[in-house]
Amino acid sequence: MTSQEAQELRTIIENESLTPYFQPIIDVARQRVHGYEALIRGPADSSLHSPRRLFDVAMAAGRLVELDLLCRRLAIRAFTQLDLPGRLFLNVMPSTIVERDFREGLTLGFLSEFGLTPNRVVIELTEHVPIQDYALMRQAVAHYRDMGFQVALDDLGAGHSSLRHWAELRPDFVKLDRHFVSSIDREPGKREFLRSILDVARSLGCQLIAEGIETVEEYRCLWELDRSLALLQGYYFARPSLAPPRVVERLLPSGAPLRHEAMRSARAILRPLPPIAPELPVLNLAERFRADPALRCVAVVDEGRPLGVVRRNAFLTLFTNPYSHALFARRRVHELVDEAMLIAVDETPLATLSQQVTDSRDVQQEDFVIVDRDGRYQGMGTIVDLLREITAIQVRQARHANPLTGLPGNLLINETLGEWLESGAAFTAVYCDLDNFKAYNDAYGYARGDRMIVALAQLLGEETGRGDFVGHIGGDDFMLLLAGHDWERVCHHVLDAFGAMAPGFYDASDRRAGGVRIENRRGRMTFHPFVSLSLAARPVANGQGGDPLAIAEDLSELKQQAKRHSGNSLFVDRRQRRG
Repeated sequence: MTSQEAQELRTIIENESLTPYFQPIIDVARQRVHGYEALIRGPADSSLHSPRRLFDVAMAAGRLVELDLLCRRLAIRAFTQLDLPGRLFLNVMPSTIVERDFREGLTLGFLSEFGLTPNRVVIELTEHVPIQDYALMRQAVAHYRDMGFQVALDDLGAGHSSLRHWAELRPDFVKLDRHFVSSIDREPGKREFLRSILDVARSLGCQLIAEGIETVEEYRCLWELDRSLALLQGYYFARPSLAPPRVVERLLPSGAPLRHEAMRSARAILRPLPPIAPELPVLNLAERFRADPALRCVAVVDEGRPLGVVRRNAFLTLFTNPYSHALFARRRVHELVDEAMLIAVDETPLATLSQQVTDSRDVQQEDFVIVDRDGRYQGMGTIVDLLREITAIQVRQARHANPLTGLPGNLLINETLGEWLESGAAFTAVYCDLDNFKAYNDAYGYARGDRMIVALAQLLGEETGRGDFVGHIGGDDFMLLLAGHDWERVCHHVLDAFGAMAPGFYDASDRRAGGVRIENRRGRMTFHPFVSLSLAARPVANGQGGDPLAIAEDLSELKQQAKRHSGNSLFVDRRQRRG
């Protein structure tokens, strides 16, 4: 700190020459702004314009607490003057809380001065010095909560001991440092780390906020990784500004990202490892393997196209005798290249890639080369990363599947419908509902009713094509998304097959009678014919930008039309519409 900087700081504090900027925190699940983080800037023409330098000088000058309280007051004033929606995330130094604010209630006084209630404020603990007294800090945090504030921990993974802060203070929000978000769409290790952090957050009842999102690929990857990660912040949405947006335009469709390739194709496990040239001296490669013990395989690339690979174990075996150095001193990598490599295009679905790896006869192929559609080298993939990604997808699907049939449940149905609408391709949404099913359950019991539902689920899976989607809404309701132009033929096949199958679920006497007799609520015996299937079809010619909720409402209305027809029936919405 220079004497000039000390004087500048004194002038800034005395004149309150600080400007609050605000950056929105986005709730991508609800498609709205959740709140704003207040960020302070010094005078534009000052060496203390940068907040980092400003606070470093204040700490050196012994005025950190004074500066922090001033920043807090100015941020609250600007937030209320702008009449911003949602919560105000207020950066606070832990030392300030325990030294003055905790005892004197200064923040509460600032809120009262400008007419803001504590339940709209999140105290975001930001480190400049490590916390020394955790017992006092816990007491201060509890005091703030009692007054109606929530608490956030800033920059998880970047501070002095932020993991301990999390365990000791049990904040309501934890903000993940941008290091773990940057390029997460291309780094499987970061995705695995984030999954672990999300598990911890869930166990502690804490919401995670991912900071530093700068690209749409990072955004898609985070949203697909886990839908409980709904709070995002970064330049992709909006930069800090004096007048921040109240509505953020750059959001993916509600309920689903634009596409899943980033997580469900080989791109998900791509590691951008630098390749080597075929003319590289062998001894140079030996040094690279020795310098990087984690490097198991490297691609040999000429003019962007892979020629083969060199695997660590096979390569280092060549250097097991004392004459190896002399033997290979003049040799080049192209003399040792292994051309028997597995190559995957980056757009290859993970399931297809898994089958390719399984079918490979080379058990040594723990690593494979990933190229773009033009065959140009992109990076390497590993079997371990492939299995990890497939397992994560399967676990997520199982978590949201219907427990009876194993078919995708409501969340996955809505996500898939959103994706299909956004793609702009034509398809048909079909709502499937059983008629007279309650009477069957009353007559035969839920166990036999469940067997009928499972049989229907199997039938729907058998009659639909590979590119179609079958989901189980719940009970006896199902959803089909049919991609082909022959969707009406598929629907009639389903109806015919169910019509032939349904009588087999009844006892012989009821089969002969054509249904069951059960006692109604008034004590009278009523006859109910065989369970039948009603299908309500809603063709979508071009759903780009369409609303899944609107489609669901249409189908609910169409279902009522279909159920007015007795027996197995199909009701089609023939109205002309865009989506």
